[in-house]
Amino acid sequence: MKITAQMVKELREKTGTGMMDCKKALTETNGDMEAAIDFLREKGLSSSAKKADRIAADGTTYIHVDGNEAIILEVNAETDFVAKNEGFQTLVNDLAVHLLATKPATVEEAVASTLPNGLSVADHISNTVAKIGEKITLRRYEIRTKTDNDAFGPYLHMGGRISVLTIVEGSTDSDAAKDVAMHIAALNPKYVSRDQVSAEEVEHERKILTEQALNEGKPENIVAKMVEGRIGKYFEDICVLDQAFVKNSDQKVGDFVKSTGGTLKEFIRYAVGEGIEKPEDNFADEVMSQVKGN
Repeated sequence: MKITAQMVKELREKTGTGMMDCKKALTETNGDMEAAIDFLREKGLSSSAKKADRIAADGTTYIHVDGNEAIILEVNAETDFVAKNEGFQTLVNDLAVHLLATKPATVEEAVASTLPNGLSVADHISNTVAKIGEKITLRRYEIRTKTDNDAFGPYLHMGGRISVLTIVEGSTDSDAAKDVAMHIAALNPKYVSRDQVSAEEVEHERKILTEQALNEGKPENIVAKMVEGRIGKYFEDICVLDQAFVKNSDQKVGDFVKSTGGTLKEFIRYAVGEGIEKPEDNFADEVMSQVKGN
């Protein structure tokens, strides 16, 4: 049977696979469209390649701790359903263990690195894509180290929708460090303390608050005093040590950490898909279009 350009185009639209692979599949199956789709799936081409231009904005965040080292990472998929898939969860754990052990400097290096089983990270992800049927990407990760005198506070919220890793120096109270991580997951502060906020940011906020006070008709002679009070409230909104502790609203987080004998050095907070622009697709329509396409 003659393989026409229209047939290749149709198969490409159905699978998202490259033209040459589509032509080969049609040739191998004597132009049978359904058999060609199966051929591409069997070769692992269709199920992964057709996802290449899709937006993966769901998935999970994860934390793996090994002694004095820890990694927090985000692995994305197209829907939140896949985060509950055992194969996806295994992949995420495999990546966390491998990246913490090898410490590649960038995501690009990470994807190109080789796992103990001889597969590259890219191939391991592709194999999982072929099984699950969704685009999967390693988006980001950060690795931290501590000493025996410090504590990690790993906390996963809603099964990994949000993950927070805290590093507390001078205290080995990991439960307290985790409580602070839980607080950070809930309130989403930007900084540990006021000294991390740039002078430019403070001045920018001060100008806004001054204009607000003047627009409220406040007398100029008390505006400055009002603004300084509101700046203090601003710090409470963005600096975790200034915030009222979620487990005890009568106590500041800074005072809670101090009571453990430690100092909050740093925190890292990941939320699934933050900063990724998600398409406003109708999920039911998408499912139907895939059903009709197959």
